[in-house]
Amino acid sequence: MAGKLKRRDFLKGGALAAGTWLALPGMAGKLGTGEHTGADGEPRPYRNSWYPFTGHPDADTCWSLSTGPDGRIYAAACAESVPGGVVKVARYNEEKDTLDYLFALDEMVEDPSDSGRATQCKIHYSFAPSMADGVLYMATHLSGPPIDQPAYSPWRSWHDPERCFRGSALLAFDTRKDEVLWWDTMIPKEGCRCLLHDEERHLLYALSYPRDHFIIYDTRTRARRDAGRIGSINAQALFLDRKHRVWTTDDYGHLVRYDPETDRLERSPFVLPHNPQFQTGWHSVFYDVAAAPDGESVFAVTWIAHPRLMRVWPNEGPWPRVEDLGPATQDRDSSIPVDTFIDHCGGLVFAGDGQLYYVASRWRDPVYQPKLESGHPREGVVWRLNPKTLERTEVAILEHPTHPAQYVSRGAVDHNGNLFFGVVGTKPVGIFQVHLPASRRKENAHLPIRIWG
Repeated sequence: MAGKLKRRDFLKGGALAAGTWLALPGMAGKLGTGEHTGADGEPRPYRNSWYPFTGHPDADTCWSLSTGPDGRIYAAACAESVPGGVVKVARYNEEKDTLDYLFALDEMVEDPSDSGRATQCKIHYSFAPSMADGVLYMATHLSGPPIDQPAYSPWRSWHDPERCFRGSALLAFDTRKDEVLWWDTMIPKEGCRCLLHDEERHLLYALSYPRDHFIIYDTRTRARRDAGRIGSINAQALFLDRKHRVWTTDDYGHLVRYDPETDRLERSPFVLPHNPQFQTGWHSVFYDVAAAPDGESVFAVTWIAHPRLMRVWPNEGPWPRVEDLGPATQDRDSSIPVDTFIDHCGGLVFAGDGQLYYVASRWRDPVYQPKLESGHPREGVVWRLNPKTLERTEVAILEHPTHPAQYVSRGAVDHNGNLFFGVVGTKPVGIFQVHLPASRRKENAHLPIRIWG
């Protein structure tokens, strides 16, 4: 490249060094106080607060949100549609009821936004906590264009050493000292779609994008290994069972299992539940998963048209038992296309009351949903599911001040027992806090901690 491109003015302020941060008062929108009553007459006592990414005006998505090993909430303020955009890591400050901005990834990993490469623009389902040492691992993804281009294609510059994406940056952040301990290029030329931590074995597992390879990284030796390709369509989640086996899905809805004892990737002989009106199983990949409190099963939702909830029992038999819990969103006409941005479910998280919470989109439909309570064309509904009875209860609607908030990326519970959800959609983006009633909270509600992003 002939010369270094000029950094944009709005980036001149840069990120603060690790260990210091900017505490902005933000618009902690106290939207709703006291009990809500829905159109069905049932009480919905879970009010929610909105925290936009005011400390990062370029932020256009929040793909990753996680509880850290310290019990606090961390979020990725991503900027993937802005040329030269970068991701900043934010943390919820419960004392000030606002967001603190810790650092920008490009400065921490020596990959400046004006380099002419695709940028370190987002963290995509790739926070992974470590309880033993208080470290929060995070790995970056790609899709943000270089500073001088309107869009980015990984294939166009794949063989160009000056223009290709340098690779997913893995960063170890010490939440006890508020400092970056080290960083490494985890996946050369590719982004990290999702990240999982096996703390006992000091291993990180990742799915690469765009090639969809299964990556193993040893945090002690900082050595990485490629275990092979899974498919063409990235699953959005990985999870671990009691035998330290790693689970995900392939293009056609098969479970994929990595067994460290055999060092092999295996595929299930069956396909995950799906609606045959919409597909054959293709694209029926995991979007989000949450382990039940007893550790024996995992609740999951797929990333397909008419996504389905299911319960997977990974520790049973040669292949898991899969219980189909039905559609996660409303019924719809199979002849009318609705994209996965609207017909979506995510943010699966178990709270201190032992119940599963998640956010499912609901939209105005002349047959199945002619009227929405909020008055918007679509909305994000917070559901509570009893894992014993499988009863579902609507407890809240995410109340964004300007537009619907129906696409939730990830959910988490903090040490106080409140829920947090990251949102993808129209700017301004940010995170929600859903306040659980005092009767449903408990001390250290985030434990056992979720080990994947």
